[in-house]
Amino acid sequence: MNTKEKVFYQHSASIVDEHALIGVKTRIWAFAHVLAGAVIGDNCNLCDHTFVEGGVKLGNRVTVKCGVYLWDGIIAEDDVFIGPCVAFTNDLRPRSKQYPAQYSKTILRQGCSLGANSTILPVTIGRYAMVGAGSVITRDVPDFALVFGNPAKFKCWICRCGHKLAANDHKRLECGCGQKYWFNENHIMEDIRNGN
Repeated sequence: MNTKEKVFYQHSASIVDEHALIGVKTRIWAFAHVLAGAVIGDNCNLCDHTFVEGGVKLGNRVTVKCGVYLWDGIIAEDDVFIGPCVAFTNDLRPRSKQYPAQYSKTILRQGCSLGANSTILPVTIGRYAMVGAGSVITRDVPDFALVFGNPAKFKCWICRCGHKLAANDHKRLECGCGQKYWFNENHIMEDIRNGN
């Protein structure tokens, strides 16, 4: 899983520092730069003009579209989609030539999607949540929520497949694909599997 084994694809116009950890079948395209210390899982896709700092961790099957810069403190779990030109920040009080002792964290939970040109402050984006294009995210986003706007606001609950959920009784929601959801005792959305 290191760069010496070359178990991943690297375009000749990209730079992958020697001590970056890159997973099997990951593709790194032209003009991308991955710094030493970065951890990128299996079967990821880093498109043209992306930059990954050394304190970044990406899970498996993560897609990073063109023009995205991932700064220290960003953690993306498996199956995350980061759309073109999504902007992240890891310092809420930036000043030139002043560096915090520790950068703020942004956590992208499994399966979430960030729309093109959205701006993400240091927050947690929930599992399978979706951020609309051009949105500004200033607070945590719950699992399975669709949010958009500036600042982004909750619009509806969505399925793993991305479609809007409809209520089928007082505590359950259902998608046209057949997947069902409910709110647990902590008022957190969960999907119902195996007929439960």
